Amino acid sequence: MKSVIEIEREIKSIEKELNKVDSEIAKWKNRQRELQEKKTLLKKTINKIKSESLASVDWAGTTYEWSEDVNRVLRDTFKLNSFRPKQLSAINSTLSGQHALVVMPTGAGKSLCYQLPALIKPGLTIVISPLISLMEDQIRSLTARKIPAKLVTSTSPREEITAVLNLLKDKITPIKLLYVTPERLAKSKRFMANLQQCYAGGRLQRIAIDEVHCCSQWGHDFRPDYKFLGILSSMFPNVPILGLTATATAHVLNDVQKILNIQGCLVIKSTFNRPNLFYKILEKPTSQEECITILEKLLKYRYKGESGIIYTNSIKDSEDLAEELRKRGLKVGCYHAHMEADSRRKVHSKWHEKYYQAIVATVAFGMGIDKPDVRFIIHHTISKSMENYYQESGRAGRDGKRAECVTLYRMQDIFKVSTMVFSSAGNMDNLYGMIKYCLNGKYCRRQLIAEHFEEDWGYADCNKMCDVCSNPCSILREISLENHCKTLSYILDKAESKDTKLTAQKLLSAWFLTGPVNLRHKGKEPNFSRNLAEDVIAFLLTEGYLVEDFHFTAYSTISYIKKGPNMDSVNDVDFSLKMTVRKYSDFDLDRPAPSDLESEVHSYDKVKEKKPEKCKKVSSPSTEPKAKKSKILVIDSDEE
Repeated sequence: MKSVIEIEREIKSIEKELNKVDSEIAKWKNRQRELQEKKTLLKKTINKIKSESLASVDWAGTTYEWSEDVNRVLRDTFKLNSFRPKQLSAINSTLSGQHALVVMPTGAGKSLCYQLPALIKPGLTIVISPLISLMEDQIRSLTARKIPAKLVTSTSPREEITAVLNLLKDKITPIKLLYVTPERLAKSKRFMANLQQCYAGGRLQRIAIDEVHCCSQWGHDFRPDYKFLGILSSMFPNVPILGLTATATAHVLNDVQKILNIQGCLVIKSTFNRPNLFYKILEKPTSQEECITILEKLLKYRYKGESGIIYTNSIKDSEDLAEELRKRGLKVGCYHAHMEADSRRKVHSKWHEKYYQAIVATVAFGMGIDKPDVRFIIHHTISKSMENYYQESGRAGRDGKRAECVTLYRMQDIFKVSTMVFSSAGNMDNLYGMIKYCLNGKYCRRQLIAEHFEEDWGYADCNKMCDVCSNPCSILREISLENHCKTLSYILDKAESKDTKLTAQKLLSAWFLTGPVNLRHKGKEPNFSRNLAEDVIAFLLTEGYLVEDFHFTAYSTISYIKKGPNMDSVNDVDFSLKMTVRKYSDFDLDRPAPSDLESEVHSYDKVKEKKPEKCKKVSSPSTEPKAKKSKILVIDSDEE
């Protein structure tokens, strides 16, 4: 029998051999990962080549066999004389039987891309959309044009659902367009069975998917039921799929193609620029009463007699705002997802008919509208992403006339939104992208939107239609944040040592030496206003020097502030960090908004700061084109 020592030696020998095996496994796993990445890259390259090859075709041509019919229907049925950019390309491609993804800004006429083709060839077009009110709008519009169309949703009466199921089997049905929600396809076996019968009879003409970015988990409005749509291309071969969205990055579009199983399809993109929209950030007051007063003045004076939308982030806020504005004599409606479908429909109709001047709606509920004369969009609370903001603000000015997109911003709203969205992948990055947009006081707002959607617009594309370009600053002020970062780091370390969690407001109080004595730092309070300090906290969050730490209570989620990964670099010898101070431009609340495409040109700085004792003027870098004619006033951080 082996001794204990011999057995232990044998164990060590086995462990040594196991380590070698683990090392080999790790090596082969790395090789497997490298090959998988290479395979994925090659597949993407193939799909890109396919898409580029399809894109080289002249889809905007007028010599297709259906071109005469297309022009006739455009003129006689839709009462239009010409197409908007990319519409004809989308129409010709889907009539050719091609799968296609169409990216057009809100108000660019995406619906025509599937409504018109539905009238050219026999058969039924299925339109999948998550926005019930938008579908209701389109059914109303199509009915007015005597185009036979139907809608079926989760709230449809039983008899209507039965009628729709029967029309799918009816070989002589006059219905040309059938609107359904993605939930109807994902959860109704009867609907899918009847749709298969429609396909088998050769009557399924195409499938149009509106808000197609909802397929992707990386999209700003992911919906699980959209994942089900991936079976459509294999279930209905040779039926063209037409995906449409107003907001999608290249990454999202690639993901959508993969999910829908239409890799290498044609991608048609129109420019995101909406030259008739004026973008503006307003400083949001701390009190709700002052905020209501701003909204009251805007509706009573600046936008008197005009239609618009006020977006906020919660049902309670939408109800409270609507009630307060009504008390001040304004005709506004409230609109959110928890209302009964009939109530939402009535509010929507009253707004359409201009009985209501504005609707107060939640940003979480995609209202979806087809109203061309919306003159203003006001965000009472910031959107959860740039995509959401672009889509929501894009509901203004669809008639091509000047409209305004006003956002009320304050740091505290960050945490109202972050506590709602933090649980999903990518949502915090999307929110912080929106915060950077609000904090910006240096670059054209259109340039920031263009960069987000991977486009390149020239400065002439703005034409002074944002608050930054319409009020160019001769001097840009910057704050050096090196010492401030050290102070904030000290406060957070001190709080952690005392097992105390700090919200952003408590962190600010400790920084300004007004909070609990045991949390305060030993230096002087900052030499600038608390309003500006809020911008500093928001800036440090977006740059990774601070991070949010979420904790649940019985009734809510609370966001606390902790040191971020980049805070470790503050003690480096060459550490440098500066933030540009925003300038708020003049914005008349009690005078009518300009009616032409010219914006205000007055400017003043609402942020009153203590005059710095030490400062230096330096020319801004040539790589920053918007600031190249300005001087930057740098406030040294050792002034505390």
